[in-house]
Amino acid sequence: MSYFIRYILFVMLFPGHLVAQQFQASVVKRNITPIESKYLLGYGERMSSGVLDSLYHKVVIFDDGNSRYYLVSTDVCVISPSEYDRVAKMLQSKLGIDPKSFWWTATHTHSAPEIGTPGLPEAFMGERYKHETDTAYANFAADALVSAIEEGIASLVPAKLGVGWGHSMANINRRARDIDDVAFLGLNPDGPADRRIGILKIIRKSDESLMTLIANYPIHGTVMGGANVLISGDAPGVVANYVEDKLGVSLLFINGAAGNLAPIYSVYPDSRSGRLNQFRRLLGDQILAAQEKITYYEQDVMLKIGELIVESPLKEGLVWPKDLNAYIRHQTNGPSLVRVPVRFLKLNEEIGIWGSPLELFCEIANEVRDASPFPYTFFYGYTNGWLGYLVTDVELTYGGYEPSVSPFRPTAGNAFRDAVTGYLQGELKSKY
Repeated sequence: MSYFIRYILFVMLFPGHLVAQQFQASVVKRNITPIESKYLLGYGERMSSGVLDSLYHKVVIFDDGNSRYYLVSTDVCVISPSEYDRVAKMLQSKLGIDPKSFWWTATHTHSAPEIGTPGLPEAFMGERYKHETDTAYANFAADALVSAIEEGIASLVPAKLGVGWGHSMANINRRARDIDDVAFLGLNPDGPADRRIGILKIIRKSDESLMTLIANYPIHGTVMGGANVLISGDAPGVVANYVEDKLGVSLLFINGAAGNLAPIYSVYPDSRSGRLNQFRRLLGDQILAAQEKITYYEQDVMLKIGELIVESPLKEGLVWPKDLNAYIRHQTNGPSLVRVPVRFLKLNEEIGIWGSPLELFCEIANEVRDASPFPYTFFYGYTNGWLGYLVTDVELTYGGYEPSVSPFRPTAGNAFRDAVTGYLQGELKSKY
C-alpha cells in the first residue's frame, strides 16, 4: 500500500489527530521554599542556615484539543527517577494524566533541598547521604506540584505560540586540562560549548498579552560552591526572577546539556564574590532581547508526544540502587543494561523538543540538533530524574570528575546520539 493511500486512510479514520483544535495554555507558579533548615544537595552534606532567594515549581500546560502536555520546572538540583515515578502515579491516579505527557525538570541549582530518595547519586557519592530522607519536604513538594497542575487545568485559555533563538556567553566549558591532559573541574575557554537560548513564548489569543516564557539554556547552577549554606535558585533562579520582574509573567527556566558547562563565575563561597547578580545582564537580558524578536505566533498548534527507551551497558562494578529497578535490565548473558527514557514533543512541523534524565555533554546535544529535521530543536536536561553524566568518547580519555559519576561504558554517547537522531528524523517527524 502506497504512502499516499495510507495517509488518506489515516485522515478518514482519525481526523482529530491531524486537524488542530483550539490551542490553549496556562501557567502556574508555586513557592516551595522551606521555612526550616534543610539538607542542601549538590556538594557535601550541609544544612541550610537561611534563604537568599525563593524556590518555585512553575507549570505550563499546552492543550491542542486532542492531547495535553504538562511541563514543570522546579528549583532543585536533581530528582531521582523513582521520585518522578511516584509523582507521575499520583497525577495519573488523581487527574488521569498520562505519564508520557508529564515532564518534570530540575533547574540544577546546587543550593536547594533534596526532594525524595537520593537515587543514583548515592551509588557514586554515598558519603553525602548518611542522613535520613526528608519525606516531609518531598511530600510537601509533591502536593504543591499536584495542586499547581490542578489549577493549571482549570485555568486554560485560548493562546498562541511563538518560538525563537537567543544567544548568551554566560556559560563556559568546565573541563579544564593542564599539560598532563587530565581533566579537572575548572574553566576551559577553548572547550566545546552551547550558547544558544531556545525560547517558547505564549500569548493570550484574546488580546495577545504575554502569558509566559520558556527559556532553555545549558548552565550549571554552581555560581555558589559548597561553602554557601543559603537556599537559592543560583543563576537559573536569579535570571528567572529578573526576567519576571521585567515582564510581569512567569519564566520557566529549562536547563539544557550542561554536563560540561559551568557559569563563567563558578563555585564561589557566596553570591557577592560569585557575582551572582551579574547573570541578570549576562543571561537575563539576552532572554529579554530574544523574546522581543518573536513577532509571529501560531494559533493552530498540534502536539505529538513520544518516548524512546535507549538501553546502554552498565559500567562494571557499579552497584545499582534498588529503587531504580525499573531503569535496569539484567541479562543472563552479558552486562546489565541501563534503560534511559527519552521523551519527545513535536509542536507543529517546526519545533522538536526532547528531554532525558541525564547530565549530558553539550557536544551530544549539539550534534543531535545539527542533524535534526526541526529548525527549532531543544534539549531539556535533568528531565524526569537523573541517571548520571553521559560523556563523549573523546572526553572519556581525559578522565576527571564527570566520567567517575557516569553509569555508562565507553561508546554510550555515540549510540545515544544516533538513537535520538533517528527518532527525530523518523517517528517524530512522521505525520502519524
